[in-house]
Order: sequence, then C-alpha cells, then structure tokens
Amino acid sequence: MPASVVLLHGLRTSSTMWRRQVAELEAAGIPAVAIDLPGHGHRMSERFSLDAARVTIADAVAEAATSGHRPYLAGLSLGGYLAIDWVAQNPDRVCGVLAASCGTTPHRAILDGWRVLARGIHALPDRGRALNDFMLRLMVRSVPVDDVLAGGVALEVMDDVLRELRHVHPMRSLPEVDVPVLFVNGRLDHFRLQAASYLAATPRGRLVTVAGASHLVSIVRPREFTEALLDGYAEATVGAQESERRQS
Repeated sequence: MPASVVLLHGLRTSSTMWRRQVAELEAAGIPAVAIDLPGHGHRMSERFSLDAARVTIADAVAEAATSGHRPYLAGLSLGGYLAIDWVAQNPDRVCGVLAASCGTTPHRAILDGWRVLARGIHALPDRGRALNDFMLRLMVRSVPVDDVLAGGVALEVMDDVLRELRHVHPMRSLPEVDVPVLFVNGRLDHFRLQAASYLAATPRGRLVTVAGASHLVSIVRPREFTEALLDGYAEATVGAQESERRQS
C-alpha cells in the first residue's frame, strides 16, 4: 500500500473542505484521511488548544503509518501552521509536508487585534454565522462552497485558536524540518507576505503560487491545488523510498 496523505483543515472549517482532494487522491490509488481538529467539525463541542491539536495530528499520522510508510502531511491556513509546528517537533514521522495559505508569521499584535474583532462579531445575534457565510461566498465567488460548510462552522473557536497561535513560530520551526516542504499560496492571498522568507528558511523547500487564487486556494482553484499536492506527494515519497533503500 502506498503512503497515505493526512489533511488538516483551516480555521472555522472542517475535514469536509477536503472532499474533492480526498476523492481525487483515492482515485489515483493514494489513501487519504482528512481529520477534524479540536473545536471543529464533529469535535465542535471541544475547546481548541495547541496541545490537543498536536495530539490529534500525532494520532492521525500514527494511524496512517500503519501502512508501513511514513505519510505525507498537508494543511491549509491553520492546518498549514500546525503542520509546520508538528513536523519540526516530530522528525522522521512524515515523508513530506504541504503548507498552504500560511505564509505570514502569526505575530502576537496581529492575533490580539483579530481576537478583538472576533469578539465583536460574536456579539451579533447569530454569533457571526451570516457574515461568515457571506464572506466565504464572496471569496470563492462562483465556486460551490457546500463542502466547506458541510461540517459546520466553528464560530466559537476563534478566540482559542488566535490565542494559541501565539505559540506557533514558523520561522523558527522551518529550519528544523528536514523533509521536502511544498508551500502553496494563492497569488491574491494576503497570507503570503513572507513567502520568500519561509522558503529561504526551509532546507528542502519549494514554492508554488497559484494565479487567480485567494486564501482558500484548494477551494478556489481545486484542480491546480490538487496537481500541486500530487506533485509534492510524489517528490516526497520517491525521496523517502530512495532513502529507505540506501539504509537497507
């Protein structure tokens, strides 16, 4: 059985945002699992914490590794930050990483500003659900968003996530990641401001910028994103197999 792909979703979304990628990976004969992070999807009643997220990723990677191969870890936005953070602390557990839409360091001042904004939105009668759905549909325009919304919208998780992200430091973590790292950003994404610095800090990094895509690059440009994912997976798994042969 080939190496599996483990997929980490973005903030307020859930594992359902990856339905198209899971279907295409499985059609290509690649096992794939999309998980729900704490406070999201079927775990929406839980509180989010960085420690709980790390345990969730560790469990998913361990389960995927039962195939006999180190899995490939891919995350978007919150999932991308967590993927970088976890792999830096857990060397030799995955064969490679795709980190999408997370190309700006989460500085405390910015995060605290977002926390204030989120609290104001949560004061709305619907806790901000209508605004969330409006902005989502505006961002992805004519692309169907049913998969993004199917797992629910984790409105209550914002403050916990933004607080915990203060302890995530991509620029410190990336030099410790000694597997291929593929950065995928939408050209219109405001989260790619430090993309060049991320790339320079990564021993085995590569960058793909998708034209016409915004922050939700996997939703807005699913074909281009999935092509990049398959390419990154192939690069990482071939390299891992060659390394295993040299060691045997």
